[in-house]
Amino acid sequence: SFVPIISLSTLLSLISLAIFLTTADGSSFTEPHAHQGVVTPFQPGDPKVKLDGKAIGILKQGKPYQTQVQSGGSGRGLVVQDIDAPPSIVWGRILDYDNYSNMVPKTVESKNYNIEDMKPTKKDPLSKIIYTRMKVGFPVLKLEFFIKHLYYPSLNSLTWTLDYSKSSDFNDSCGYWYVIEHPESEDRTRVYYSVEVSLFDWVPKFVVDFMSTKALTDATAWVKKYSEMEFAKQGGLKKQTSSSSDGG
Repeated sequence: SFVPIISLSTLLSLISLAIFLTTADGSSFTEPHAHQGVVTPFQPGDPKVKLDGKAIGILKQGKPYQTQVQSGGSGRGLVVQDIDAPPSIVWGRILDYDNYSNMVPKTVESKNYNIEDMKPTKKDPLSKIIYTRMKVGFPVLKLEFFIKHLYYPSLNSLTWTLDYSKSSDFNDSCGYWYVIEHPESEDRTRVYYSVEVSLFDWVPKFVVDFMSTKALTDATAWVKKYSEMEFAKQGGLKKQTSSSSDGG
């Protein structure tokens, strides 16, 4: 009979996970998180990333361009992606948290549990706070976490941290979207995305690897896919085609 071979590190991760699952309370909607944040939150606004000829060439092929941004004393991975749909449609996908389980890889549950409408000012342009309960699924493991999203339409930005009033299966998480009209077309969008996740020691290495690398490009890929699908559904591509044929 076939006996699967697993590495020692994977075995140790699974043993640690089994011990954790039998002894820990895990995530909780009513209990606060163990701390009020250990990673530095992102600031809204232009990331001021210079795109050279090589970067533009990658974007023109429809591929994500990966680079680094400085935060505090360290660098964070950032992905830039061009999308063939206008910013309003792109924001519609990003903010559709109740529907993430149908769009976002590894997301098995997602539901808003509170939305606060703010009164933005020039000094504090925050427009909306969206609290979302999410669950991501991997083989033998599901991780639940609670996110506090800060939406700044006037700054073309959305940032987030954990909601520290609730206990999450992530040690910490913060992230950032910057969404602008494409410099060559009002019907296209350029998005900038970054995320930093701190995971507990009991989380298996394959989950850590996914969250720290593939999650970056996966995020822009699903937004591109579903934004372009929605734009096509609304007849956007047909409008472009008919307007260009009218001009010819």
